[in-house]
Amino acid sequence: MNSKMENVKAVPRPLQGKRLKINVSLNIRKLFKQSIVLIVLALVWQVAPQTGFVDPAFLPPFSDVIQALWHLIVSGELYHHFAASMIRSLSGFALAIVIAIPLGLAIGWYPLARELLNPVMELFRNTAALALLPVFMLILGIGETSKIAIVLFACTWPILLNTIAAVGNVDPLLIKSARSMNISSFKLFLKVILPASVPTIFTGIRMAGTGAILVLIAAEMVGAKEGLGYLITYSQYNFQIPEMFAGILTIALLGLLINQGLSMVERKLSTWKQQV
Repeated sequence: MNSKMENVKAVPRPLQGKRLKINVSLNIRKLFKQSIVLIVLALVWQVAPQTGFVDPAFLPPFSDVIQALWHLIVSGELYHHFAASMIRSLSGFALAIVIAIPLGLAIGWYPLARELLNPVMELFRNTAALALLPVFMLILGIGETSKIAIVLFACTWPILLNTIAAVGNVDPLLIKSARSMNISSFKLFLKVILPASVPTIFTGIRMAGTGAILVLIAAEMVGAKEGLGYLITYSQYNFQIPEMFAGILTIALLGLLINQGLSMVERKLSTWKQQV
């Protein structure tokens, strides 16, 4: 043990600096590889309207869209619409997590519950959330409640079904090994079933996180006075095309950030799997 510690301490500082530079270089190369296609698309977007390949009235250059986006940020208008959409989507998304995960764990753990509720789940999982938007608006009105409810409905099913599948697909050998230790059913569920189900559950959460934004934007296009969906529709009606594309770009970046954030949380909660 002492010899290992001496070897670690004996690593020269110049060598440590070289390793750090190599790691930074590798990270830069990785980032460039991941971004190269996006850079090419941005260049094509910039050049195509300028060369007359497409009508700039309908597809303005990328620089004009960035300029419009910056104007929306500076004026505070983008923040206003962004905050409205985030409050709605996060409220529905959080409610879906609170409801769907415990319900999915219970259905997956008890076969009788799964058999009884499976027909109902199959019916609603194949019903598009936006198809029910008029129903939500008729029952709950055109205010905030109907928009949060449609997000809740859209997010519930991916989380619920993935949670049920996660519990059902736990390795039987793990369960048999745990039962051989004479542990209680509660501890078996808490120590074995739940940790083994985390990756699949988070797959559903990531799907729901992206779907929450998309469904909400569509709902805001129908009946809203603020939000990113309203911003896009308002800009289209007033032929403010750069502002419209700026809103679309904001939604794309928001979806990317949500997915990356949920991936980081999943890695944090799945550290046990990496150590096995």
